[in-house]
Formats: sequence, C-alpha cells, structure tokens
Amino acid sequence: MARNEEKAQSMLYRFREAQAAELGLAQKGDKRPRMASACKSLRDCERWRGEILREISRKVSKIQDAGLTDYEVRDLNDEINRLMREKRHWENQIVALGGANYRRNVAMLDEDGKEVPGTRGYKYFGRAKELPGVKELFQRNTEKEDEENRVYAYYKKYLDQGPAYFGDFDEDDEELLRYEKEAEEHEWEEAYQRLRTSLNLPNDTPVPKIPRPDPVPLSKIMAELSQPGEDANMMGAGNGETDSGRARHPPMLSVLSPADLQHPKMPTKEEMEGVLLALRKRALLEQYLGDETPA
Repeated sequence: MARNEEKAQSMLYRFREAQAAELGLAQKGDKRPRMASACKSLRDCERWRGEILREISRKVSKIQDAGLTDYEVRDLNDEINRLMREKRHWENQIVALGGANYRRNVAMLDEDGKEVPGTRGYKYFGRAKELPGVKELFQRNTEKEDEENRVYAYYKKYLDQGPAYFGDFDEDDEELLRYEKEAEEHEWEEAYQRLRTSLNLPNDTPVPKIPRPDPVPLSKIMAELSQPGEDANMMGAGNGETDSGRARHPPMLSVLSPADLQHPKMPTKEEMEGVLLALRKRALLEQYLGDETPA
C-alpha cells in the first residue's frame, strides 16, 4: 500500500488539489487571512466566517467548565470577543462583495423583554459573568433598571390621557364659562375703581360693561354654524343686517367652517401600536434585505 507522502506526489492527487482550488473548496493547508479586506472571493469569505463560528462555538462550550480558573476564564472570554470582532469584519467584507447580510444589531432581550446588560461592546459568556467585579456590574445594572421602572410607573398615570386632560373641552363647560365671566367682571370693576381714584372721578360714575360678547359653549356655536342658512345670514350681516343670535359670537368664528372647529382626532393606542409595528418591520427588512422594499 502506498504511503501518504507517495499519494501526495501522485498525478491524480495533484489534479484533484488544483481542481478543488479552482472551485474554491476548503483546503487543510490554507490559513485564514489576517485582513478580511484582502480576501476578494465571496466563497472564501463565507468559508472563513463559518470557521470562526465553529471556533466561537467550541470556546463558548469550554468556558462553561467549572474546573477552569478565573485567569483561564478571562483569557477564554477575551478570545471569544476577539473572534466576534473578526467575524464582524468578515461579515462586512461579505456585504461589500455583494453577499448576504449577516450583521445583526438587535439587542439581546430577557424573558421580560428588557435588554440584557453586557450585550453591546465587550460581552461576557458563561462563567465570565460570575467573575469578581463582573457580577457586581450586572447587579448595578439591575438596580438601575428597577429604579427606572419605578419612575416610569409613577409617571405612567399621566400617559395616554384624552383631550379633556389638556383642556380641549373647557369651551363646552357652561359652568366654567360662567365662572370665568364673573371673575372677569370682578377684575374689570376693580380696575375701573383704581382708574377712577387715580383720575379723581366722582364715585357715582357708573362702571361701563366689558366690550365683549357673552361666552357661548363651542358646541352651540358649531351647531349654529352648521345650519344650512348660516351662509346667507353671514352675508346679510355683512350688509348691515343684525341678528340677535349672531351678536353673541366672536367675529373671528364667522370665517371658520365647522370642520375647522372640530377637536383634533387623537390616535388610539391600537393605532399607535400598529404604526410602531410597521416601522419595526420596515427597519428589519432594510437591515436583513438591504434597501429592498417588499412588493
């Protein structure tokens, strides 16, 4: 039987080796380039990325060993992070050569949907999370998240409020309008008393009325403006005709349509969730499929 050295020198072996090199198949003697940008073959980039993934998988399994010392765990964790950075370089080169986009910028989440600490930048794997100094870092992040949750729970009662919370319905409250009218008249009388004292006017001088119409709820104004004959009445008022009902309205409201006086329609919580979900889907499609848009 021929030896391995003799097989390597045979014509058939060298022919198969040259054929495999032309097809871009893996060769045991090949070494992974130090610079990912130096590789111009998409097939080779995919092969080196797969090799790095296998190395990461082996080291992640090894770092779970309870018999390792803290120094060995730190060294293994550093090697895994170095391989992760190298994998990212190869993924960038694959995208530059027109290949698939393997880059994922989605943060790792726990069962509560919160971002796991230590998932961006330098990462900790296996027993590295239990090293002295690292465990306290995770605990501090957890305490900070708990404090943020308490603050959010306090301000949550002020969220998702309707238009009434912002005072959009104040113009429809007749009791509030009546209270504001009385307060304005009281301030008007006090101001006139101060003016009469400063000008030395007689005390029996009557207090003039406030030059403004009486307040009317906005709903009544909109109902009157939406009547069919309102446009004709407005034209008649412009020609000098008087209308007892229209005298109460502010002049500026005559140029507004009922649609302009409607309260703005606030989106519901379900509608906002649908919009956010659509934006999230579009971001994921752009991330994994590039600039392509779904048909």
